[in-house]
Amino acid sequence: MNVFYEEEGTFKVGAVLADNTTSLQVEAPHGKRAKIKAASVLLRFNAPSLSEFMDLAQKTAEDLDPNFLWECCESEAEFASDALAADYFGHAATPEEAAAVLIRLHSAPMYFYKKGRGRYKAAPPKALEAALASQEKKRRQAEQQARYMQLLSEFILPEEFASSLSSLLYRPDKNTIEWKALEAACSASKLSVFRLLEKCGAIPSTHDFHLNRFLLEHFPEGTGFAALSEGELSDPADLPIADVTAFSIDDVTTTEIDDAFSVTPLTLGSFRIGIHIAVPTLGIRPGSPLDTVAAQRLSTVYLPGSKITMLPEPVIQHYTLCERRLRPALSMYLDVADDFTVFATTSRVEQVRIAANLRHDTLEEHFNESTLARGIVDHPFGQELLTLWNFACKAEALRGKTNDSNNDRIDYCFSVVDDHISISQRRRGSPIDKVVSELMIYVNAEWGKQLADNGVAGIYRSQGGGKVRISTSPAPHQGLGVSQYAWISSPMRRYVDFINQRQLVALLRGETPPYTRESESLHIFMRSFEAAYEVYGDFQRSMERYWCLRWLLQENVTTTGAQVLKENLVKLDCLPLVARVASLPEMPPETNIEVEISNIDLLELTFNVKFLRKVQT
Repeated sequence: MNVFYEEEGTFKVGAVLADNTTSLQVEAPHGKRAKIKAASVLLRFNAPSLSEFMDLAQKTAEDLDPNFLWECCESEAEFASDALAADYFGHAATPEEAAAVLIRLHSAPMYFYKKGRGRYKAAPPKALEAALASQEKKRRQAEQQARYMQLLSEFILPEEFASSLSSLLYRPDKNTIEWKALEAACSASKLSVFRLLEKCGAIPSTHDFHLNRFLLEHFPEGTGFAALSEGELSDPADLPIADVTAFSIDDVTTTEIDDAFSVTPLTLGSFRIGIHIAVPTLGIRPGSPLDTVAAQRLSTVYLPGSKITMLPEPVIQHYTLCERRLRPALSMYLDVADDFTVFATTSRVEQVRIAANLRHDTLEEHFNESTLARGIVDHPFGQELLTLWNFACKAEALRGKTNDSNNDRIDYCFSVVDDHISISQRRRGSPIDKVVSELMIYVNAEWGKQLADNGVAGIYRSQGGGKVRISTSPAPHQGLGVSQYAWISSPMRRYVDFINQRQLVALLRGETPPYTRESESLHIFMRSFEAAYEVYGDFQRSMERYWCLRWLLQENVTTTGAQVLKENLVKLDCLPLVARVASLPEMPPETNIEVEISNIDLLELTFNVKFLRKVQT
C-alpha cells in the first residue's frame, strides 16, 4: 500500500511499512523512512510505483487550467477536491488524477482558498480579479526591473529614472523597482551608487551633487523667500541722526554689511570711537513672518562662490550699512583718552550716514604693517584707521592676547568666477583683521555686560577648559580674555545676534524685552541655533574641501609642499587641506616635505597623498 500525503505544505508519496491507525511508518522513493500522521494522508493507492505516480500527477496537474477549474466551482460553497476531480474528468478520478487536482488547487492560492484537508473554496470574483491584477503588476515590474538592470549595466540611465533621480541619490526608497535595479547593477559592476549613476550621466555636476544633498535635507522647500507684504518693515520715526562720518571694512564679496566705525576728535587729545551695527530688529517684529523665516534659517549659510542668506535680499538692502546712505544703527561710543584707554561708553539707537564701504582688496595696500611702521596711512580715512589700529593694539593687550598664536593663523579666501576657483591667503593678525576683530570683541563683551547688569536675558558664549559653550548665563571666555561675551554684532547673519540685539534695543528704548531668562522660546532658539550653526559649518568646510580639490585639478598640481602636523597628518601648502600620508616616515611636527597628489575624487572628496622627500629649510 502506498500513500499520497501532505507535510509542511508539500505533497509527498511513500510506501506504507506499518499502519498504527493514527500514524503510519512510510518509506520515501529514495529510501528515507519517516513517521507521519494518518490525518496527513490524502490518497491511498497500490499502483503505479511511487516515482511514476508523482510524475503522472505532476504532468497532469500542469495541464489543468486553474481558471477553468475555478469556473467549475460554486463561489459560495466549500468543496472536496475529489468531487471536483470527478466533475472535471467526468468519472471517478484515478488516484493520479485526484492527486493532480490537489496539486493544482494547492498551487493556485489566488483561485482557491484552502479550508481543510482536501477541502477548498473558490475565491470570490472581485478578490480573484484583484489578485490577478496584482500578479500581472508584479510580472510587469519584474520585466521592468530586468530592463533597468540591463541598461544600467551598459551605463545608460533609464528614462524613467529622471523624475526620481533626487531620491535615488539622497533619500532612496528601497522598496521601489528603480532602487532594486540600481542596487543589483551596483553589486554586479562593483561600483557605488554614486559612481554608477555618474557613469550613466546622472551627475553632470559634482558641485551640484554636494549642494543639492545639503539643500534637500536642510532647505527642502527651496532657498527662496516669500514676497514682502506692504509695510512689513516698519522702522521707528523718532531716530536721531548721528553727527559722525562712518565707514565699514569688509571683504569685496560682503553684501550683509553689519558694522561700521567712526572716529571723532574730542578735547585735550581724546577722541570718540563709534561702533555702529546694523539694526534689522527695529523693523522685524517678534513672531512676524520675517521673524519666523529668520528663526527657521538661524544663520546665513556660506560656501565658496555663494551663500544662502538668513534674511531676504530686500531686507538686507534696507538695513545693510552701504555707503552714501542713511541707515538705522545700534551704536556704541567709546570715549578714549590719548593713551587709548576707555573712560566712558554710551549706547544708543540712531541713524548713521555711511560715508564709504572700504574693501580689503583695495585697503590692504594702504593699511598694512609697512605703512603703520612709517606712521603714515595714505588713505582718505588714514588718520581714523591709524587711531583704530592703536586702540585695537591697546584692547588686545588689555585682554592679554598680544602674543596670541591665533594671530599668526592663515585665513583662506575662496573666489569662484565662471567655475574658476581662486584661493588667496590672509594672515589673521593683519592690521585690517585686528582692527575689525578687536572692535567686535569689545562691543560684544560690553553689550553682553550691559544685558547682564540690567537683568535682561541674553545668549552668551563662554569658554573654559578649551570647550566653548552657549548658554543664557554670562561666564568668562578664556580664549578671548573677556568676562562675558554675547554675539550681537552680526544680526543680519546670525539669529542669536538678532535675539540679543532685540533684547538690547528694548533696554535702550525703555521697552519690555521680548524674552526672559525662563522663556521657553529663548532656550529653543539657542539649542536650534547651536545645532544649525554646526551643520552649516560642516557644510562650508566640506565645500571648501571640494574647491581645494578642484583647484588642484584646475592647476594640474601633481606635487606640492606640505607640513607635518602630527604623526602622519600633513597640511598642504597654500590650501586649507589636510590629509593622512601612509608612506610618511616618522618626522617631528612642522617638518616641511614634498608630496605627490593623485586619484582626486570629487564625488567622495578623497585623494591620495604619497610622501616624496623631506625639504631642507
